[in-house]
Order: sequence, then structure tokens, then C-alpha cells
Amino acid sequence: MQKKKNKKIKEKNKNKKNKKKNKKKNKKKNKKKNKKNKKNKKKKNKNKNKKNEKRKNKKKNKKKNKKKNKKNKNKKK
Repeated sequence: MQKKKNKKIKEKNKNKKNKKKNKKKNKKKNKKKNKKNKKNKKKKNKNKNKKNEKRKNKKKNKKKNKKKNKKNKNKKK
């Protein structure tokens, strides 16, 4: 009986130790993962901003060209 009890306690302690170990390991892993994610998010945002800028410029240029074309049309007349 005592032997069985001791075995159980040993097992419990082993599990506790492993849990602690894994927690530490996971913390490290997560830190790395978070760093990577942050980097990627920054990159994504940069690209998003670039795209938005391009779109804005396109709109602006379209308006400009419309005006220019109108002027040229009038000149031809």
C-alpha cells in the first residue's frame, strides 16, 4: 500500500516538475513567436500604407488628368 502511495506521489511530483519545465519552454517559444508576429504586423502595415498611398495618388492623378484633358480639348477648339 505504502509503495503504491509513494509511486503516486512520485508521479505527481514528476508531472508538476514537467509542467513547470514546459511552462518555461513555452514562454520562450511564445516570446519568439510574438516577436515574429510583431515584425510581420509592422511589415503588413507598411505595405497597407503603401497601397493606400498609391490608391490616393491614383485618384488625385485621375482628377488632375481630367482637368488637363479638358484644358487641351478647349485649346484644340
